[in-house]
Amino acid sequence: MRTSTNTGARRTARAALAVLALTLAAACGSGDDGDGRGGDGDKAPTTATGTLEQLAEQAKCKPNIQTDAAELRQANCTTGDGKYVLATFATDRGQREWINEANDYGGSYLVGRRWVAVGDAKVVTALRGRLGGTVETGSEHHSGSTGDSAGSEGGHSGHHGS
Repeated sequence: MRTSTNTGARRTARAALAVLALTLAAACGSGDDGDGRGGDGDKAPTTATGTLEQLAEQAKCKPNIQTDAAELRQANCTTGDGKYVLATFATDRGQREWINEANDYGGSYLVGRRWVAVGDAKVVTALRGRLGGTVETGSEHHSGSTGDSAGSEGGHSGHHGS
């Protein structure tokens, strides 16, 4: 229960997650992911590093900054590959906490050192060719809004405690 030291960071992260959830909801119905897990997985370049602007430039995106805080910077990007969210973090721990919470919203994540790009699998795969990184996939479950919760604990990640 020692949450008083990082309350501000958690609030900022939760606000960013709300923006991310809306972005993912808008993107989910926009196309198919038929070949998102192709065999080219090992041919990504060395994982990029840098500021949000440097990463965006390398990804060929003009970032639309949405969150500009000390612990988290986040921008919406649009390229020929599609729309995605690019975020940078002040700490590795902050990044991992953000990803753990964001995983509940589903989606595909391209993860580098203190940065993440979130979008459709097709977009993330294309970005990996420019930024390197590791692809992670979030779980696709909802937060109890359906009456189907009996017996569904088996696939639950358990990341909801504070």
